[in-house]
Amino acid sequence: MVVEDDTSIRESVGLALTEAGYQVTLVGDGTEALRSAREDPPDLMVLDLMLPGRSGLDVCSTIRDQSAIPIIMLTAKTESSDIVAGLESGADDYVTKPFELEELMARIRAALRRSRLESGEAPIRLGDLVIQPSSFKAHKGPQQLTLTSTEFRLLAELASRRGQVVTRAELLHKVWDYQYLGDSRLVDQAIKRLRAKVEDDPAEPVLIVTVRGVGYRLEGP
Repeated sequence: MVVEDDTSIRESVGLALTEAGYQVTLVGDGTEALRSAREDPPDLMVLDLMLPGRSGLDVCSTIRDQSAIPIIMLTAKTESSDIVAGLESGADDYVTKPFELEELMARIRAALRRSRLESGEAPIRLGDLVIQPSSFKAHKGPQQLTLTSTEFRLLAELASRRGQVVTRAELLHKVWDYQYLGDSRLVDQAIKRLRAKVEDDPAEPVLIVTVRGVGYRLEGP
């Protein structure tokens, strides 16, 4: 689903996706996006930040409460606070306007790869936290955690290297499939969302520890 109020952008992105073999739903405002997503849930959403009806931030946070689908935010705003707000609302990635279609297509392909299941990997146990890569599920005690595909891959990557410092660049490569130096805010905001779900006290994290200036380390038995 492409949610964009600029007709030329919406149609050009839709055409490129259709030519690439995707089934595309084009929507021009936030209210319609939420209605359409309820009636026919998409596998991925490309979502403009500035929309009539309901804002992109509102749409993103509402969708995130209901679904773990990948969301790529489109924004003409380059201010750090606006980008962070989009990531905090649940977006997995973002692209700033103007953008090259091939860049957006690459982000979409990477997000869809992240959302696919990986089979054959054994569960990872860290105390009361159990991560099951084969089913994209994680439990903390008896409770199943509600994680997006990005959050799950981030947790699984850190867990597979527990006790080791993993740099932001490594996480961008492994989790976001970036082949170049990307925006570390993607990592930091995803870590923040992940901590809110796996830490007993996200303000005082003891499981996912920040190694200042380098990256993150997952602690656990």
